Amino acid sequence: MSAWLMASPGARAEGNMRWPCQMEARPCSRVFSGIQPTGVPHLGNYLGALENWVALQNQHPSVLYSIVDLHSITQPQDPTRLRSNVMDMAASLLACGVDPERAVLFQQSQVSEHAELSWILGCLTSMPRLRHLPQWKMKSKLKNEGSVGLYTYPVLQAADILLYKSTHVPVGEDQVQHLELAQDLARIFNNRYGDLFPEPRALLSSTQKVKSLRDPSAKMSKSDPQTMATITITDSADDIALKIRRAVTDFTSEVTFDPQTRPGVSNLVTIHAAVAQITVEAAVQQARGLDTGGYKKLVSDAVVQRLTPIGQELQRLRSDPAHLQEVLLQGTRRARELAAPVLREVQQRVGFC
Repeated sequence: MSAWLMASPGARAEGNMRWPCQMEARPCSRVFSGIQPTGVPHLGNYLGALENWVALQNQHPSVLYSIVDLHSITQPQDPTRLRSNVMDMAASLLACGVDPERAVLFQQSQVSEHAELSWILGCLTSMPRLRHLPQWKMKSKLKNEGSVGLYTYPVLQAADILLYKSTHVPVGEDQVQHLELAQDLARIFNNRYGDLFPEPRALLSSTQKVKSLRDPSAKMSKSDPQTMATITITDSADDIALKIRRAVTDFTSEVTFDPQTRPGVSNLVTIHAAVAQITVEAAVQQARGLDTGGYKKLVSDAVVQRLTPIGQELQRLRSDPAHLQEVLLQGTRRARELAAPVLREVQQRVGFC
């Protein structure tokens, strides 16, 4: 899973003016989300999460986005590749429209308070509580075992959220249980040591997930061994057209939207509606008179139009690594300004100082 928590296209605005939360008379609305540095995002990442990250910058007074490299090492990582992936993810987020003037964009491992708070919260978490969470059940089953880091992964997620007193977290349905752990830990800490953490609320996604172009029963994934299954945001126009042309559909030529009986065609309709920013009904209306072959051309043109500017900007940003490093450095400073006093308060309440 590339995204730490999937963002929600259905997030609600709670304020358009931007000022530091500590200056507000009312409780601060603060969004936190993170994404693992697993290389360049694919179309599903963009439509399911990153596009909304951009929108959230204008909907909440305080927004933090983290490249969560601490989470990424729950799986083996080549150090050189990991460093490169962090820079690629930073470039990708900026290219998609994340604005470091309106959102704090930073590298998780450079803010040590995340790991320190995770240890404290881990001491408030039972082993049975973690054993039944989906991350451990899914990945440990695949490997027949798992690391301690994988087991305690959701506690670090909770620390990521609570460290900034986040009030809202964009999540997909597969991450709701992990957010519930963060809510539980906020309550446990508050009950034991006095009120400190707000209980973060979910911003649930309301859009259909983008499926694999070769197997519409599975999500689009960068780890898919079939190269034709996944569109990345840096794919050329020719590559996008080829992948969509070879997308699995069925033997019915008419374009309809029925994910249960026609998952392949319905996936193309979902993609078309999302990239063209129209409803599914409008996408089906535009397909009238076209067979699936003609409709694939319409979809590929829409995807190319949407992704080409992003890909071009990403390549420009990649050529300026000093700028990317400076953006992350500034984000780290801003994140630590928020995190350090919260951790000091936690340490004081726990009895460390």
